[in-house]
Amino acid sequence: MTPEKMVMMANQIAAFFATQKGNDQAQRVADHISDFWEPRMRLQLARHAEAGGAGLVPLAREAAGLMRIPAG
Repeated sequence: MTPEKMVMMANQIAAFFATQKGNDQAQRVADHISDFWEPRMRLQLARHAEAGGAGLVPLAREAAGLMRIPAG
């Protein structure tokens, strides 16, 4: 997946959960990504976030650090 598409998808998920009540939005974004993205996509997002997370909104960047990441 291109980095641009991955960032767009992560930001869309973050935008949805940002509208939800509660103070656990980052964890909810991370859980959603962990549940529905394949391991390679999660690993790509984690590496992108570790490299500075260009283009990610703050909520998506925070969630990247909380999601389940496969070994690799």
